[in-house]
Amino acid sequence: MSQRFSPRLAGYCAMLVLAAPVYAQNSAPSTAPVATPAVAQPALPAQLQDFGAYVDSVRKQFDVPGIAVAIVKDGQVVLEQGYGLREQGKPEPVDARTLFAIASNTKAFTAASLQMLAEEGKLKMDDRVIDHLPWFQMSDPYVTREMRVRDLLAHRSGLGLGAGDLLYWPPTSYSTKEVVQRLRNVPLATSFRSAYAYDNILFAVATLVIEQVSGQSYADFVRERIFKPVGMDESLVDMAALKPGMDVAMGHAKFNFTELKPVPPMAWSNNSGAGGIYASVHDLAKWMNVQLAGGKLPNGKPLFSEDSQKQMWSMLIPIKISEPPVPELKDMRPNFAGYGEGWSLSDYRGQRLVWHTGGWPGMVSRLTLVPELKLGVVVLTNQESGAAFNAVTYRVLDAYMGRDKKDWVAAYAAAVKKSEGNADDSWQKHQAARDKNGKPSLPLASYAGTFRDPWYGDIVVSQHGGKLRLTFSKTAQLAGNMQPWQHDTFIVRWDDRSLNADAFVTYALDPDGKVREVRMQPISPMTDFSFDFQDLRLSPVKDAKTASP
Repeated sequence: MSQRFSPRLAGYCAMLVLAAPVYAQNSAPSTAPVATPAVAQPALPAQLQDFGAYVDSVRKQFDVPGIAVAIVKDGQVVLEQGYGLREQGKPEPVDARTLFAIASNTKAFTAASLQMLAEEGKLKMDDRVIDHLPWFQMSDPYVTREMRVRDLLAHRSGLGLGAGDLLYWPPTSYSTKEVVQRLRNVPLATSFRSAYAYDNILFAVATLVIEQVSGQSYADFVRERIFKPVGMDESLVDMAALKPGMDVAMGHAKFNFTELKPVPPMAWSNNSGAGGIYASVHDLAKWMNVQLAGGKLPNGKPLFSEDSQKQMWSMLIPIKISEPPVPELKDMRPNFAGYGEGWSLSDYRGQRLVWHTGGWPGMVSRLTLVPELKLGVVVLTNQESGAAFNAVTYRVLDAYMGRDKKDWVAAYAAAVKKSEGNADDSWQKHQAARDKNGKPSLPLASYAGTFRDPWYGDIVVSQHGGKLRLTFSKTAQLAGNMQPWQHDTFIVRWDDRSLNADAFVTYALDPDGKVREVRMQPISPMTDFSFDFQDLRLSPVKDAKTASP
């Protein structure tokens, strides 16, 4: 799954550049959780003595029902704590063992899996992908031939931002292998290894490499080779493994960008290596300590070698540094930014950061390591607010770096306000440019039909009761009614209002007035980049029948 969290502002704040501790007990949704640790824990810095109240202020400002935080320092768990509720309107609290979808924080587990297999001599990180998956193809034969296992983890393939995400997000009926097979028709946006562009689809390829080389399913490999030795006894590889009665957070989203509602759990089985894991901060504290110990487990045995970790934490592609969206965030502008193997790399106040974010329908998260300080912090939330996890993270980083308190809540609130204002401006510009008298140039029935994209497959536009309806053939959630906008452009408004991904649908006609091509693009700049409608090139399928009851 993509580094998902709905406003692109959150993506910026994550891409540029983070936090919290183990009291392992349930937290009531009050501002003053009471900790009763079984053993004495290292003291929190003075700047974090009001941390519970601070996290609750973050929840209130950004409308987040529940947050869980863990902080590790010098090999010990300093705090692991839940704040607020698993689900809005229900009494069950978030605690240190509440499971959240960690989404793209899964990518570090995928990278570690490949490095562990390399240490066993079952593959080399510089093997060609076709050495293990001979049928693998990119749209360019050179890239197909030269793509290495390491390249799958680094977002430098030449694919555009989020390219191909619609093959599995929202969930589709394609298998993982079918997703990867369709990659051959996804066009490249840049030359190979020349630029950073975040993708998820190559982690589906990595998933298949792990399965081919290990002889196990991805889920079994991660459970047996990582979760079990690390002691991550509560973690799951897919939502399908959740059972009734488990301590699990419910995701929440702003329907129509306004009303906060629960989002049903989502199973994502055709690209697990990109973002399928569910975990608690209790388990992720253990994962952070293994990372900060150079791959060593608590018993001193290596999960992976220090050399493998250095490879995972080495920059493979630089990331362009932009200016923060508002002056209040100038302190978090890094001096360098890049991506390694499943990890983002940057700095903050002179300290190197190794980190990642994750976004899921209704949940976003951030895990950050400061290797030289032996510090780790993870923030899991059950609302799509990247501002919330960043505001918590930076409060913790400042405390351990000996900095005075900064009002990160106000800073990120200003950034959110600007992002929302930009979205409003964008919509007003569309409204101003619209020809309100521009009626469709064809009868509605002429816009109906089956349309095929080379990489996604088919969408169907059908006519029902004098209205048009658009349905993605492999994506149940992408179904909605079409409304005329102007001329040969319509707006599709999805039935599932949690998606926040309504799109323009524009028809191009040939000289005889027949539909030649259909293009789409998201309406709002706040739509998640994984809805890569703009990459579709839809052509009429002449032999397909259209439903027109």
